[in-house]
Amino acid sequence: MGWAKLLCSRQFDPETTTRALQTIERNARLQTQLIGDLLDVSRILRGKLSLEVLPVNLVSPIEAAIETMRLAAESKSIHLETTIEPNVRWVMGDPGRLQQVVWNLLSNAIKFTPEEGRIEIRLDTVGNQARIQVKDTGKGINPEFLPYIFEYFRQADSSMTRTQGGLGLGLAIVHHLVELHGGTVSAESPGEGQGATFTVLLPFQKRDSRPDEPEDTEAESSCTAPSTLDLQGLRIVLVDDELDTREFLSFLLRQHNAEVQSFEAADSAFTAFAEWPADILISDIGMPQEDGYSLLRRIRKLPTDQGGTVPAIALTAYAREEDRQKALDAGFQSHLAKPVNSTELLNTILHLTRNQS
Repeated sequence: MGWAKLLCSRQFDPETTTRALQTIERNARLQTQLIGDLLDVSRILRGKLSLEVLPVNLVSPIEAAIETMRLAAESKSIHLETTIEPNVRWVMGDPGRLQQVVWNLLSNAIKFTPEEGRIEIRLDTVGNQARIQVKDTGKGINPEFLPYIFEYFRQADSSMTRTQGGLGLGLAIVHHLVELHGGTVSAESPGEGQGATFTVLLPFQKRDSRPDEPEDTEAESSCTAPSTLDLQGLRIVLVDDELDTREFLSFLLRQHNAEVQSFEAADSAFTAFAEWPADILISDIGMPQEDGYSLLRRIRKLPTDQGGTVPAIALTAYAREEDRQKALDAGFQSHLAKPVNSTELLNTILHLTRNQS
């Protein structure tokens, strides 16, 4: 927030501006991670965390997690060593959640490994199970704490002078996600200062089926080169009652050559359809006076030439699996959770318009 305030009040040289923006993004990602962990724990405790299960080649989520954490490792001069046994059979699971498992284990290892340390990520086979191991040369685990390492809000050092942040949720979430996949996770350490090894075992799928295309689970990396996706000629109606979100999305879409009309209320957006037929509707769900579901029901009653069959994207903070299903049942073709991944949004728009044509 300090850097944001400075950027609003004065001009800096490009190097300082870049450093400020990187700091803002890094901390926003940390905040998003903490909130995401808290939401996951809430879902777990209520028994509401579900998986979207399909055949998964574990190489994909492992490589995506490594790529996401590579910069963090490089900033501490930590050497990442990957060993992947060829022809490891596929498992049945949720690609995104499996990436989250590896990401959490790798993030934990980087956090507790000193500079110029080493982390080994291994994928191989043990009996009829796939084994993922993350082994580090970090500070290790006290034998007295080892039995509690996968409990919620538990940290080996919970003092006010501890050197590491976090809420003590990452490993607890890993434990629950692995169990949901029918697997097990364990931790070993010779003792403090001697590193640690986390081992995940996942059962192989019973049928040797393959999806037509591998899941793309790679997360949007920090400060990447601008996307080259082109929305030239597409007319987009955007509805969101939050000004900051509306302005950012309008700017993003126009940067990729789309024509955009944005509205803060559902009623105004509905009126626009008769005069300005759009190729895509992007709508928030929770809005004052009239929500996104009601707006889409009204639009679906219009003739086709007035936008009645327009592809619609629900872009909302209501991010539970039941919320996604409710949006699809209401007639939205896609459901994207806030905070929006810009590349995912652009790809979704192009996918829907191609299918429409």
